[in-house]
Amino acid sequence: MHLSSAELIALEERYGAHNYHPLDVVLSRGEGVWVWDVEGQRYLDCLSAYSALNQGHNHPRIRQALIEQASRLTLTSRAFRNDQLGLFYQELCELTGYEMVLPMNTGAEAVETALKAARKWGYEVKGVPDGQAEIIACTGNFAGRTITIISFSSEPQYRAGFGPYTPGFKLIPYGDADALEAAITPNTVAFIVEPIQGEGGVIVPPAGYLHRVREICSRHNVLLIADEIQTGLGRTGRLFACDHENVRPDMITIGKALSGGFYPVSAVLSDREVLGVFRPGDHGSTFGGNPLAAAVGRAALRALIEEGMIENAALMGEYFLEQLAEINSPHVKEVRGKGLMIGVELKPEAGGARRFCEALQENGILAKETHRHIIRFAPPLIITREQIDWAMERIRPVLCMK
Repeated sequence: MHLSSAELIALEERYGAHNYHPLDVVLSRGEGVWVWDVEGQRYLDCLSAYSALNQGHNHPRIRQALIEQASRLTLTSRAFRNDQLGLFYQELCELTGYEMVLPMNTGAEAVETALKAARKWGYEVKGVPDGQAEIIACTGNFAGRTITIISFSSEPQYRAGFGPYTPGFKLIPYGDADALEAAITPNTVAFIVEPIQGEGGVIVPPAGYLHRVREICSRHNVLLIADEIQTGLGRTGRLFACDHENVRPDMITIGKALSGGFYPVSAVLSDREVLGVFRPGDHGSTFGGNPLAAAVGRAALRALIEEGMIENAALMGEYFLEQLAEINSPHVKEVRGKGLMIGVELKPEAGGARRFCEALQENGILAKETHRHIIRFAPPLIITREQIDWAMERIRPVLCMK
């Protein structure tokens, strides 16, 4: 029985909690940069599942690793060891230059892990009085939806109705290094920051910001945590967005593209001084580090590196950004981004980004609005110049529509 898009949407609306407002397209197949709906209509995916699909839909190497591992062993829990996890750790550490990995499943879990590690490091290594640890974050941040993570959100909707909130967080303006310096106290254990704010609207900080932040954190013995769940693994044209300023954070959270979209896989990367504070029983996850996740993660990393996807993101991102910036539209306020992480901010009088995303969908392009006035363009890192040209033929008239 083949149900239509309308019938499938009706089922979702009837039985599912209404915590999302998706575009009304019902996808059933994906390959590379393309997806197809249940009626067979083809679209160019310009969201990549919020950068989880950097390697493209249904990447054959990652799919093969998934199938082979799934036919052997999927889960042991961490009560036992498996033959994939050590290799995953080794490959991740050798690629990134960090000494240790702590694996989880979702991005939010990776962030929670980093926050716990920072607090414990603060008490055991820095000597902060018990229960007094402070962590600084930026306005406009997005790191997930848990109670603790929304506790340091500045977005009213993410917080409304979910208090009381977890204490111990301070908010400062994004992109302002002086504000960081002023906010630090003897009890500050960490500063968590996105190198580019994705959900916040593809907000790129001033040049040199991360470099100054690194210097300030080092001087005050504060851990610099880079949330690279969306910006990392090639999205901005470097392995990590921090690499653009040659900044090495004390901890990096990664997820999304760590599995190429096949499975929830996330991790925290750090050195022994920080992740070494965890002892058996301090932290864990039944599924974190499972053999299926590890095998998929290994294949996803190999595809990213060996197939030149990061270099392609830098080249195609520059081209796509240039093409978008040349559009002479009365609606566009600014085009910004790095690599294939691009935001088109519309003027308030344009009537919101949603109608433009719906018009793009009608023309075979899937993009999604964020913060009402911003359209995000973040296609898989395998996109070609020809495919960008194809997209631009459809994007130009939409952005110039009345």
